This record gives sequence, structure tokens and C-alpha cells, in this order.
Amino acid sequence: MSTTHDHSKTQELADFKNTMNDFVAEAPEIKEFSAFVEGAEATNVIDHKTKELVSLAIGVAVRCDHCILWHTDAALDAGATHDEIVDVLKVAVVMGGGPALTYAVDAYDTLRALESDRAEN
Repeated sequence: MSTTHDHSKTQELADFKNTMNDFVAEAPEIKEFSAFVEGAEATNVIDHKTKELVSLAIGVAVRCDHCILWHTDAALDAGATHDEIVDVLKVAVVMGGGPALTYAVDAYDTLRALESDRAEN
């Protein structure tokens, strides 16, 4: 991810979600996976904010740009603070080493961009 944005991170996420919906419409088998995701993300034991922070950390550790964008946004929606997200990015670097550090920087950039997008709206 670059620090120079052609459009907002919010729009980038919306575009990705729309494309994902189009893909799922053409590959309905993926709905089974989506049902699993919904079940795994249920808040029966662990609260939603914590699950989003964990998902963000894993997204950084496995170096998934779209996961970082998706789960940073979802963590903010779930009430995560800037400091909580920065803290979880540190844990991701511990678990993922140097490569995760580069993605943690990308995630930090995403966090700042999403915060900026939200401040403008």
C-alpha cells in the first residue's frame, strides 16, 4: 500500500466489497465459507472488537493487504481506539518478524487514512 492515495481507503474498501459480492454471485460455493466466517466471528465468547483486532494482527502477519484494510475498518467500527490498533500491530510484528513490520507500517498508514476519511465525513 502506498501513502499516496488515488482515492480514499473508504472507497477502496467499498470497491473491494462490491467486487467480492460479484465474485460470490458467480461462485456460490463460497457462500459456505462465508457462513463459516460468520459463525467464527460470532461473539458467543470473545467480543467483536477483540476478534477484529486479532484478525488485523493475523492479516499483518500473513501479509494480506485487503485483510489489513477490511479489519482496520472493522476494528474502528467495533470501537477500537488508535492506541489499541497500534498495540495489536506491535504484537503482529512480534509474531511475524521483519516482513510483518513492513505490513504493520502499511496497516498504520491504513489506520491513519481511515481515521482521516472518517474525520472528513
